[in-house]
Amino acid sequence: MKDLTNSTIARQNILNNNYAIEEIQNAVGILFVTFENQLWLTKAQLAHFYEVDERTIDRYIESNGDELRRNGYAILKGKRLKDFKLTIKELHVDDINVADKSPQLGLFNFRAFLNIGMLLTESEKAKTLRGIVLDIVLDTINKRTGGSTKYINQRDEDFILNYYKEESYRKEFTDALENYIAMGNAKYAIYTNKIYQSIFKEHATEYRQILKLSEKDNLRETMYSEVLDLISSYEFGLAKLIEERFNKLGRKLTSSELDNLFLAFEQLPLWVPLIEKARRKMASRDLAFRDILHQQLEEYIGAVPVKDFERFIGEKSKELAERLEDAKDVFKRLKERE
Repeated sequence: MKDLTNSTIARQNILNNNYAIEEIQNAVGILFVTFENQLWLTKAQLAHFYEVDERTIDRYIESNGDELRRNGYAILKGKRLKDFKLTIKELHVDDINVADKSPQLGLFNFRAFLNIGMLLTESEKAKTLRGIVLDIVLDTINKRTGGSTKYINQRDEDFILNYYKEESYRKEFTDALENYIAMGNAKYAIYTNKIYQSIFKEHATEYRQILKLSEKDNLRETMYSEVLDLISSYEFGLAKLIEERFNKLGRKLTSSELDNLFLAFEQLPLWVPLIEKARRKMASRDLAFRDILHQQLEEYIGAVPVKDFERFIGEKSKELAERLEDAKDVFKRLKERE
């Protein structure tokens, strides 16, 4: 089980998942005060729930203030504080005591309440809640993906078109290897692996093992659209360079000549931001959605933004069969242009 108390990224992935948050909120079922269309608890209520001293909460606010504020901890002053006092008076909330002359008040919305719970090591209640939260997050993703995350990448509306285009660029690349490189059939696997290693530091066999793919699984059907885009750029760019070198030399290139060409190609500065972006998305999404760690890309792992949860498990995401149906007209137009 993940130790949420030690992982900022794991905590943020949960707090960015609106679908899991809704399920967790229903499961927790404690009473909050509704103010400004959000649910709020005071520090005293929070400490009471987690069965810790308020000074303990203060220490966590001091040491994790930026994270807590990012996830909904707020300090009310001035008019907002007056409006909140009026709200609790109108709602007859007896367990909230705010001194009339208090210049400010710290409040925790539901996300900040969970955030504290994922940080607190002194509370048995918080420890229990962390286990419940992890179970709900896993269950939520599984339910929304039909029980398997192997092809969660295909729920992205960009996947089908990018996959189709990549097939075309792939053919350009394999044709260039066939026509212009003096090697046997091993060249296709060798230079495909070189592209994979250049982009995400794993060759095909390693990628299969990490994602637990069988031999019949198509690797590229599991890749995110941004990764497919970058592979397409590599394959098409290399195909054109190989053809250009072949025309210049008037003969097929040797494996050594292609190795040198590839080395110069992958070191072009233009790849740096594109590769970093692809690595970040692949490593971060696979950890959040597939619970898979790409050790070679560990330094690129970050929290998955809210928009990605909507993109891959939200209402706009669809199963591949639905997307294929939607994409029929697009494919037809593309075919007509060939």
